[in-house]
Amino acid sequence: MSKVITFLTLTVFLPFLCNSFSPESPTDRRILVLLDDFALKSSHSLFFKSLQSRGFELDFKLADDPKISLQRYGQYLYDALIIFSPTIESFGGSIDQAAILDFVDSGHDLIITADANASDLIREIATECGVDFDEDSNAVVIDHISYAVSETEGDHTLIASDDLINSNVILGSKKIEAPVLFQGVGHTINPINSLVLKVLSASPSAYSANPKSKLSSPPSLTGSAISLVSVVQARNNARVVISGSLSMFSNRFFRSGVQKAGSDIKHEKSGNEQFLVELGKWVFHERGHLKAVNVRHNKVGEGDEPAQYRINDDLEYAIDIYEWSGTSWEPYVADDVQVQFYMMSPYVLKTLSNDQKGHYFTSFKVPDVYGVFQFKVEYHRLGYTSLSLSKQIPVRPFRHNEYERFIPAAYPYYGAAFSMMTGFFIFTVIHLYNK
Repeated sequence: MSKVITFLTLTVFLPFLCNSFSPESPTDRRILVLLDDFALKSSHSLFFKSLQSRGFELDFKLADDPKISLQRYGQYLYDALIIFSPTIESFGGSIDQAAILDFVDSGHDLIITADANASDLIREIATECGVDFDEDSNAVVIDHISYAVSETEGDHTLIASDDLINSNVILGSKKIEAPVLFQGVGHTINPINSLVLKVLSASPSAYSANPKSKLSSPPSLTGSAISLVSVVQARNNARVVISGSLSMFSNRFFRSGVQKAGSDIKHEKSGNEQFLVELGKWVFHERGHLKAVNVRHNKVGEGDEPAQYRINDDLEYAIDIYEWSGTSWEPYVADDVQVQFYMMSPYVLKTLSNDQKGHYFTSFKVPDVYGVFQFKVEYHRLGYTSLSLSKQIPVRPFRHNEYERFIPAAYPYYGAAFSMMTGFFIFTVIHLYNK
């Protein structure tokens, strides 16, 4: 009996025990953090505190803990996952590669880090997310030109990179002045894959190799093709950050001063903290998260939404779009939101006007084609969650009593018919009465 009560209690209250992702409050979330060692809690505490200060609840577990699980009774216990265990060969509990990929496929977010000793498991998860780490397990990124000046690092594996993605929505509007310190393994992305973006890239002089051995052949990864940190935004709006360095999240790198080789400017603090805090805001949907509400349409001059339209009707379409600012929903303002009036292909494509307050609207004439149409809004913009909206509406032809009695275009034919009758009448009279 006690087991039944426990099961019913968990079933009823489990959704409330987890601060789950909510369309009304995307930042009210619980994050599972998997570590190689609990010492990372203190050595990377600045990054974790930045999350906790913004309202996130972190649950720290060892990656090989036999009791860890992402879900229970069909409900996910967490809304995001951070993997700070690059050397793990096998996760504990019910977590494995398939479980993590299902977690992302369900719309949840992921941060995964690697380093020079990254395990095959971490590499395979990254590959499934769209990036490929260097096949050489001992290779790291080396740069003899854009390295960070250091008294202890003489092999130029400590990179000072300032090649950042140009996107305010991903990295914030405030420019990152100091270079970002990186020490780890590089990866490449498929340029055809539009879902994966390089956020931090290596310089043209960088290459990936084993610093402890001489090069016997040209390195497989070279130049700006090497990505140091990449992001993925899946089609279900799940977000993934893939980093080739666990050290870049550490307090030592956060607090370290940095001077890029060949530059006279020495920064008292690296750009790591600003870079990763801003990137964390994006991956956990504190920025760039859109929602559309109040989708409506009606005939011009009417307020109610009709059950159907007639060909050549004049109609109005409107929608409200908002962006989550981290604390509240703010009007989203853009000039590239479009609506399609669609049946097999777009018959009408209109760019929506806006009032600078998140209200988008337009008007157009229903095409002279009847059938079942859809109002479609497919909005995809770099760094923002995608909007995919559709609303079905039938379009009918004119009824027989809705046509005009006399069509102006047919006046010549009317004249021809009446002139023929008049001529025939005159001909008949002449023929009958003319001797």
